Amino acid sequence: ALPQSSFVKVRGSTVSDFHFLPYRPHRPPPPASFLLVIALAACAAGPDFVKPTPASPEDWTSWRSGDESLRTRVDTGETLPARWWQAFGDSVLDRLLQRAFDASPDLQTAALRFAQARAQRAGVAAQRAPQIDLTGGATRQRQSEWGAATRVFNALGGASAASTPNAAQLLSEPFTLYQAGFDASWELDLWGRVRRSVEAADADAAQHAALFELAGLSLASDVVRNYLELRTTQRLIQVMREEVAALEERLELTRARVRGGVLDHLDLERRRAELAAMKAQLPGLLAQEGVNANQIALLLGERPGALRDELAPQAVEVEFMPPDLALGLPSEAALRRPDIRAAEARLHSATARIGVAQADLYPSIRLGARFGYESYLSGEFSDWGSRAWSVGPSLALPLFDHGRRKSVVQLRELQQQEAAINYQQTVLKAWQEIDDALSAYSAERQQLRELEERERSAQDIWQLALARYDGGVTDFIAVLDAQRGYLQARRERINGEGRLGSRYVTINKVVGNTPLGADTARLR
Repeated sequence: ALPQSSFVKVRGSTVSDFHFLPYRPHRPPPPASFLLVIALAACAAGPDFVKPTPASPEDWTSWRSGDESLRTRVDTGETLPARWWQAFGDSVLDRLLQRAFDASPDLQTAALRFAQARAQRAGVAAQRAPQIDLTGGATRQRQSEWGAATRVFNALGGASAASTPNAAQLLSEPFTLYQAGFDASWELDLWGRVRRSVEAADADAAQHAALFELAGLSLASDVVRNYLELRTTQRLIQVMREEVAALEERLELTRARVRGGVLDHLDLERRRAELAAMKAQLPGLLAQEGVNANQIALLLGERPGALRDELAPQAVEVEFMPPDLALGLPSEAALRRPDIRAAEARLHSATARIGVAQADLYPSIRLGARFGYESYLSGEFSDWGSRAWSVGPSLALPLFDHGRRKSVVQLRELQQQEAAINYQQTVLKAWQEIDDALSAYSAERQQLRELEERERSAQDIWQLALARYDGGVTDFIAVLDAQRGYLQARRERINGEGRLGSRYVTINKVVGNTPLGADTARLR
């Protein structure tokens, strides 16, 4: 058993305001107070749930661990759009996302779990209403010649019973018993067991609704991230093929100069090794292209190769323009995360289940009634004299179960404390992920600007080398070197754009920018 004063207190949050109850022995009320307890039947056992209010910063720059140079400009007057992937301006991506929302196995599974939670809630709520059953039957039966009926007959008949010939045989003659009627029962919810059960079921449904939105957000993030990686890989393949072509042309020029005696074979072998090293990178990129395409197909519930036409390399390169982030108020951005709402719902459910367990410690009263007809003669079955009825309450008072019910109460209280700590940990993790994502996005944008500047400089160098070659100042190898430098800079810039796109996806995921809010409301 836990000490009387033991409880969990969570630092720096209102989580400590939750009803963290230590384990204390629960005893049924004495008979003298039974009527008073019935008068207070409107009260529900267990603690009431207190909606948590997690701490949050006043603005995005308050809770940051990164350098000052990585601070992100914040516009609190706007929020990120729900269809945030449209910032990429790619119609193919838009169509893939719509197909994913319609056919994703993961999303369908989450929707079915939400529907199961709603169905379970309906079953729990049905306990609040009386239960009425229609019964009926026609039973052919035979009693024992020396059974209870014969004993009663002999006991009541006394001496005259001996004068009745074959009494036992008469009583044991087979007969048909006809029965039909209604049975009704209703449990008085004196201690709020049913009310707390419905409250817990509502919280479970809310948890699965949040998990459905989380599944939609994860689905959108995975599709967009794999699509960006696919397009980035395809662009790199194209640039690498151009670079291989430039190296092959350079190798031919080097071979010609070796034959002319201008260069020796060492320079030729260096060019060959350089070309082989570049070609060796191409198969890995081609394999990565197939992996990303298969991953997208899996997310959409398609077979490998089903999206070959849609995911073919684009004739016109679509460049991603990174938007300025406007994340809205910090507390709103954090609290709308589906995982935080799911953790809050789990805490609510755990709190309500304490009341369910405590209600089982007290007496239960059930009102019952029965009315019907019973006759062993088919012709007399519908007569008023064949009626049978009963009505009255039944009481179940738990006396001794070797501490089983009290241990259940203790278990539910500990589970509530665990759910409260999990909620606080979820909130803290959310802010850590938001801070990391903001810093990474800001750093990637700064790096991309430098890569773009490098690409522009490399392109200028290539153009100058071409001009000098046209003027007869230098040979064509210098032009090829400048071209390769430009292609390398372009490859790094494409990689940078792909990384920035992934950072943008992460931003929307960590702030809980789910696109399925309306769909969740429809599922309810």
